[in-house]
Amino acid sequence: MNEFIQVFEQRQDEFWIKIWEHLQISIISLVIATLIAVPLGLLLTRSERTAEPIIQVAAILQTIPSLAVLAFLIPFFGIGQTPAIIALTAYGLLPILRNTYTGIKEVDNSLLEAATGMGMNSFKRLSKVELPLAMPVIMAGIRTSMVLIVGTTTIAALIGAGGLGDLILLGLDRGGDPNLILLGAIPAALLAIFLDVILRVLEKSSAKNGIRTMGILLAVAVLIATTPLVFNGETENDLVIGAKLNAEPTILINMYEQLIEEETDIEVGLEPNLGKTDLVFSALQEGSIDIYPEFTGTALVSLLDRQPESYEAEQVYQQAKEGMAEEYDMAYLEPMQYNNTYAVATTQEFAEQHDLETIGDLAPIDDQVTAGFTLEFNDRQDGYQGMKELYNLEFGEVKTMDPGLRQGAIENGEVDIIDAYATDSYMVELNLKVLEDPENLFPPYQGAPLMRQETLDQYPEIEEVLNQLGGKITGDQMREMNYQVDYEDRDPAEVAREFLIEEGLLNE
Repeated sequence: MNEFIQVFEQRQDEFWIKIWEHLQISIISLVIATLIAVPLGLLLTRSERTAEPIIQVAAILQTIPSLAVLAFLIPFFGIGQTPAIIALTAYGLLPILRNTYTGIKEVDNSLLEAATGMGMNSFKRLSKVELPLAMPVIMAGIRTSMVLIVGTTTIAALIGAGGLGDLILLGLDRGGDPNLILLGAIPAALLAIFLDVILRVLEKSSAKNGIRTMGILLAVAVLIATTPLVFNGETENDLVIGAKLNAEPTILINMYEQLIEEETDIEVGLEPNLGKTDLVFSALQEGSIDIYPEFTGTALVSLLDRQPESYEAEQVYQQAKEGMAEEYDMAYLEPMQYNNTYAVATTQEFAEQHDLETIGDLAPIDDQVTAGFTLEFNDRQDGYQGMKELYNLEFGEVKTMDPGLRQGAIENGEVDIIDAYATDSYMVELNLKVLEDPENLFPPYQGAPLMRQETLDQYPEIEEVLNQLGGKITGDQMREMNYQVDYEDRDPAEVAREFLIEEGLLNE
């Protein structure tokens, strides 16, 4: 508990910002869902033939995995709050739509006949009789939708939408840090409970106040959702630099930002922790971000779907650079020195027990091995798929997991081997053994700035600025910086600045 309180005190400014972001995204999504679902539900009561198919469509939308919806929306709407709100609105439609339709259909027929006998037309009957009587049921649907939206909003952090999910992702990236995870998860749950209590009160009052209750709800929701926008004085950036999950890319993008702003008049914004390669590359193609650090081996094998013509680092870079220019019209600047190659790692005890030195040494015991791989590594040709072909391996069990959970899984003995990166800080912390790759499954992975050619054409000065990092940062330096962020909880911006000053690239 003391550690949790300490983490909260260290991050309380960030915490309150994330609370507001989470609330803002959730409320906006709920308002839009309500404005769509309630009128649509009322319309369906007048057209019963189409009611069930449309409600089924809303049900199908709710069954689609949220991450898949977000990934699908990126090419059309980019990253940030817009695609998150669209996805959350789709998730919130079904409870409101179904309850609106059900609430109206369950109004006593004798009351409708009495209203008709009094000379009311269809619209008056709806507004004066049906809607007021159905309001408690409709409000119950809004309550259900609200809880669903607040819980799902956490995953929106993967596309730079902000919210409490940022803290959860940071905790996962730090090896499953329970304090950071709880700092995001507990407030999200409390926020859902708090809003549910408020809506329950409004649901009860709606039996007396009818449609006025919904009007009050929408007015308050709009006020909450728009207040942060009114007081948000952020200026628009000239360039946005994005990064995948992990301390390393976050450190690198802070270096990019500091160098660019020191030596040019360009205003730079950062979007860290955007998820896996495909999500970040989609954001780059769409234009939501302008630059991100990508590894040469990943660009060549995953993005270009090509095998290396050579395993020399410079030749892999040149092949990737030419391929990105030809296929995607992208510029790939000079890579750094360190090679953050994929690695297959295990504990010293497991390696000694089975006399393991190379990946191929796993073949005699592969059916007894439990592997812990990231989803990306498990599906890549320069990952497990290539291991199976090149080394003739088929492990007894493969557990796929978030990158931040691998070290905890191998430390606790839940898996025998993991995929890792050569510069990961936990490789030193846990004293893991890297199995040699004699068949050269893994090409060189040197980090380098990747951007659209149009960005470089618009800001040609950034090439010289960022190329100052070319050939710099050794593997030991990168591991040390990662360690400071992951295990000493230092600010990536401070770590980046210290390195640039030590290298003479920035003035103190």
